[in-house]
Amino acid sequence: MTQQEALDILKTGANVFLTGAAGSGKTYVLRQYIAYLHDHHIPVAVTASTGIAATHIGGITIHSWAGIGIHDALDKYELHALFENTRARKRIERPQVLIIDEISMLHHFRFDLVDQVARLIRNVEASFGGLQVVVCGDFFQLPPVRKEDEPDAKFAYHASAWDGANFSVCYLEEQHRQSDMAYLSVLHRIRDGRVTENEIQLLHTRLHASIISEVRPTVLYAHNANVDAENNEELERLSGKVTEYYMTGTGRKNYLAMLEKNCLAPRVLRLKKGARVMFVKNNFEEGYVNGTLGIIEHCSEGSIRVRIANGTCITVPKEAWAIEEDGKTLAEISQYPLRLAWAITIHKSKGMSLDAAEIDLCHSFEKGMGYVALSRVKTLQGLSLLGINDVALQVHDEALMFDAQFRESSRICACEIHKISHSEKTKKIQTFVSRAKTTEELKEKKDTITQTKELFTQGMSLEDIAQARGMTKGTILEHFEKIHATDININFSFVTKIIIPTRLKAITDAFAKARANSIEHQLSYVKSLLGDTYSYEEIRLARLLI
Repeated sequence: MTQQEALDILKTGANVFLTGAAGSGKTYVLRQYIAYLHDHHIPVAVTASTGIAATHIGGITIHSWAGIGIHDALDKYELHALFENTRARKRIERPQVLIIDEISMLHHFRFDLVDQVARLIRNVEASFGGLQVVVCGDFFQLPPVRKEDEPDAKFAYHASAWDGANFSVCYLEEQHRQSDMAYLSVLHRIRDGRVTENEIQLLHTRLHASIISEVRPTVLYAHNANVDAENNEELERLSGKVTEYYMTGTGRKNYLAMLEKNCLAPRVLRLKKGARVMFVKNNFEEGYVNGTLGIIEHCSEGSIRVRIANGTCITVPKEAWAIEEDGKTLAEISQYPLRLAWAITIHKSKGMSLDAAEIDLCHSFEKGMGYVALSRVKTLQGLSLLGINDVALQVHDEALMFDAQFRESSRICACEIHKISHSEKTKKIQTFVSRAKTTEELKEKKDTITQTKELFTQGMSLEDIAQARGMTKGTILEHFEKIHATDININFSFVTKIIIPTRLKAITDAFAKARANSIEHQLSYVKSLLGDTYSYEEIRLARLLI
């Protein structure tokens, strides 16, 4: 399937599983669709299974969005607490579309939990509470990580919610990273689980091979310890003074912490002239992408120049990474988009395109790790293998089986989108946009009394409603009184738990006396009868029972 075909299917509002080999443009299609939704004022929740992936696409983790944290399941009390969390409710009720990137690393039981939470909060029994759900990823890459105290970690397609979502599969077939057909054939063979002696021998020709490059290639390791040791050692070897550049940020503390933790640019960037660096963000206008290598030519306070492999010298601007929701920035950090690049972990290299790399696969410990590392490099001549073990060229057997099903489903989806006429396709797209906008407008047009009534019938207290709506308790009490006057079915018995029986009886008697005397301004008269020990708020609350 082409990128345009996938975009057309996404725009119809269908639930979509967007997949394809490394370098097929999955993230590009996601970004295009997110921009389309913003242009049409359709609220979208942008999330990912990991913090690094979320930072790449300007979102938050799916765990944070759904309020599930690291839980495997939520009991009825925890679900009720989440239901009463006004911030979580707003975050989940607002969007019309939910995007989850790097779906391969999301546990199947957490995918089910997100579905459960969305149905509960949105009060809609349909899959994911009626959201359009777009999941993106490649099950040949890194799987979910299982901790000791967690259930078995299975891919998300084992979840009940996966079947319930009835995904249209968009399997991208184009290749936008590798231009070397021989090397691309090796990667396809690894992905298809059909590695032969020919592919192994071809890779072995790159063992400790020299790479012709203006910039020494980055080394990809399986473990952080190797990366940190090599980067620190190489920086110390350079003569000259270290210049430090500090990350800055604004916004919510918890989101800032997440951005900082998962941004590939470090909190404190330490550089010297001659340091080998890697750009960690795309900036096509300036001439670099995520993974472009270079050497520091100059670094002083507020100024960095990097010479990249083609000889171009770039004056590096600061870049921003942000978490946005409904077009509003919740948190934003700023730093130079660089990191030391003598070495980097295979995990952190995901999403990068490298002209050249030295890859150490001696300590590969997870199926799919070798495929992730090798698929970062554009050509065979840009690869130097420092070693390889038996795990490195393996992929999950289960992923192979399901991949065949996904390819066939994608073929059917592509045929179906081509069968319909241009006018019919346009009508489907317009219908989705109109439905999403209508839903949003209805939310915005609800009068203030109705909004308070809905929150009250959902079990929220007077104090909670006032806080959620940013109003005083007095204003919410006025709403209660108007609701009381127009809907006899609303039960305000909570008042009996707030006012002790003797005081409640005294207030009720005072109102009875006011009515008997046909007093026009009953509230002030009742207050005069009761005296200063009774507040107007208490009297008004009691009146809700009369």
